[in-house]
Amino acid sequence: MASKQPLTIQGVIPAMVTPLKDDRINEPALRRLVDHLVDGGVHGLFATGSQGEFYALTAEERRLVWEVTVDQAAGRVPVYAGTGAVTTRDAAALARLAEDCGVDAISALTPYFVTISPREMEAHYRTIADATSLPVLLYGNPDRTGNRLSVATVLRLAEVSNIRGIKDSSGDMTLLAEYVRCAPEGFSVLAGRDTLIYGALAYGAAGSIAATANVAPALVASIYDRFRSGDLAGSRQAQRDLAPLRLAFSLGSFPVVIKEALDMLGLDAGPARAPVGPLAEAERAQLRAVLQGMELLPGAQAAVREG
Repeated sequence: MASKQPLTIQGVIPAMVTPLKDDRINEPALRRLVDHLVDGGVHGLFATGSQGEFYALTAEERRLVWEVTVDQAAGRVPVYAGTGAVTTRDAAALARLAEDCGVDAISALTPYFVTISPREMEAHYRTIADATSLPVLLYGNPDRTGNRLSVATVLRLAEVSNIRGIKDSSGDMTLLAEYVRCAPEGFSVLAGRDTLIYGALAYGAAGSIAATANVAPALVASIYDRFRSGDLAGSRQAQRDLAPLRLAFSLGSFPVVIKEALDMLGLDAGPARAPVGPLAEAERAQLRAVLQGMELLPGAQAAVREG
């Protein structure tokens, strides 16, 4: 395999859903999703993260998602693979598997269910980094995992040559700002809370891994692109325009809202894997109204003009 150019970790990277049909990976729908996102101007693809239901997928299903995503992306944007697992052994094995599939980088969520010490957290990530030559993104989501990545732990891990950044889904802007302020040059901090992309960029973050970018890739990418071009007012407005979609997450159990939104757009994301069920009719109607208000549904722009 030819060596790849050093990866610049930046921009808006959608946390992709995993399309399912009859409880199996829907490969044609996954390929259409990749094209939808790349055509929307995103800067990378993040497969099998939290939004991608990594916790509900077998290792072989993850392999299939990674191989299909890499193949369909065809080098147009880098592919990041979510390799989170509870045990260090499993996380390291998934890191090796992801590298075999040709992804450009991996992102490893902290362990969950078990609460571990900073010393154990550091050892966990050092073992993962040793298992692969790929760039590694730390991934903190303390509300869901019960484990927090302290600034001190992150700075120690940033000394490892292939640990290249962190996705912070804490929603704590003070914590994110400290990651940015203290991190060494070349260490990328990415916002994992879609309502805070503009704020994170203003603090100096490198971008965002954003679930809403599945549905509105051009809008989410424009927050970053406009900010980088100096159009701060345009970037702020794009962030405001995105807010209703992110706030709609409360309409159902994670991650069904984004999957049903994609179905409404004509992209066959399918159901979430049980025990997560579909939206109730009332919540589905509210989600449709949000998408119509954002002019994301087919024909919505014409309807708004006529109205």
